[in-house]
Amino acid sequence: METQTIEHNILIAERVPPGDRWALVGEKQIHESLTDTLEAYFQKTDTPCHFRLEPLNGKLFAIKEEEEEIVQAPPKKFNIYGDY
Repeated sequence: METQTIEHNILIAERVPPGDRWALVGEKQIHESLTDTLEAYFQKTDTPCHFRLEPLNGKLFAIKEEEEEIVQAPPKKFNIYGDY
């Protein structure tokens, strides 16, 4: 069977102006740098993952990957000649 990888971007932090201050989603504590924010996320989840940063929107996402099996459609059958 053939599989494909699907990526899900999960919002984990938003920038809190001014400067490079970030807050994890659902928490009030403000971290003074992006590095501190990533460390806080790792301490909270204890799960390694990849990240996507949108600096213009002030958002930080965790990328979760999932393997999905590709289901092939069965070939069409035609009964023009009565073969089946």
